[in-house]
Amino acid sequence: MTVFKTFWSIMKRYKGTIILYTVLLIVFGAMNTKTNDIGTDFIDSKPDVHLIVLDETVGLTKNLVDYIGKNMNVVNLKESDYSVDDALFYREVNYVITIPKNYREDVLSGKEISLSIKSTGDYQASLAQMILNRYLKTQNILQSSFANEEVLLAKINESLEPKTEVSVISSLDTNELNRVTQYFNFASYSLMAVIIFIISLVLSSFHERHIHRRISVSSMKYKIHNRYILGASFLYAGIVFVLFSILGLILFPDVLFSVRGFFYLFNSFVFTFVALILSLFISNLVTNKEAVSGIVNVVSLGSAFLCGAFVPAEWLPESVLKIAHVLPTYWFIQGNEVLKVAETLGKESICSFCQNVGMLFLFGIFFFLLNSFVSRFKQKEMT
Repeated sequence: MTVFKTFWSIMKRYKGTIILYTVLLIVFGAMNTKTNDIGTDFIDSKPDVHLIVLDETVGLTKNLVDYIGKNMNVVNLKESDYSVDDALFYREVNYVITIPKNYREDVLSGKEISLSIKSTGDYQASLAQMILNRYLKTQNILQSSFANEEVLLAKINESLEPKTEVSVISSLDTNELNRVTQYFNFASYSLMAVIIFIISLVLSSFHERHIHRRISVSSMKYKIHNRYILGASFLYAGIVFVLFSILGLILFPDVLFSVRGFFYLFNSFVFTFVALILSLFISNLVTNKEAVSGIVNVVSLGSAFLCGAFVPAEWLPESVLKIAHVLPTYWFIQGNEVLKVAETLGKESICSFCQNVGMLFLFGIFFFLLNSFVSRFKQKEMT
């Protein structure tokens, strides 16, 4: 038990670091709960247009003006080329439509109609063009079949009337799931940093040459000593996991007290112990405490930036994500992303989740084998 007590007495020296990373996670989690909601309702976008009517506003001309007013935001500007060009330049309007003189008569007589257009060339202007072309094409097709203006107007309006209603049928609370996923993605940095940093520093004290030799000549067998060290390390990692899980349960109770929440926590549990095994490997590999600090920053911060803990993975370049595949954090975050977007936790989504967790297990086995090899080599070197 002496080894076990010594482990925790050394641990107390670094409690400030544990508190720091915990506070970071609390602050980040709280910020997530305060972020603006991303609505799931579809909002019909209307481009801003300026309309210049040179024809008499009756009949077909009036119908076109009414259609534009119904489907676009009509902005009134001063009637001068200078003001119109300025409005386009400063994006006060996206599109300027000029209806020429004798427009109504030319349509009824079957002449080819040409409207004068000025545009900003952006996506809103493209939308305005699509809306206008829809009307003009419908009008041209129907005009060849209906010569009477009243009948033509009725047919045009009838053809343009049907609209598609857009509704979101997903039952997922995407805002809440997005915040939960961001919390756990950021937790990958906090978990890895606080576990690797503390355990590596504590175990580096045991791996100092004179301490190691004292342990070797003591009555305690080396295997028993290692068991105490491993037991204390696993207990510490478990406490960190429980602490971070409790924070998540406090911040997001609706999600985490559910089946989906169980998978989030299970993913974090596996990742926690992969980080633990990695920390054991690093502590065996490097005994210099200053070097440990540098390695921890490179591993934890590097993984966070490359794998999508700080910046969503979909925003990262493809080349960066290819590199991230060799890091356990990437597979942890991908597991969280599967849980975020899955409509239901069916066979397909669970299989995808298990593949990511399986990769974490493989990383754990890989680090365990490396740690065993380095540990045996170090033991021979120091005896």
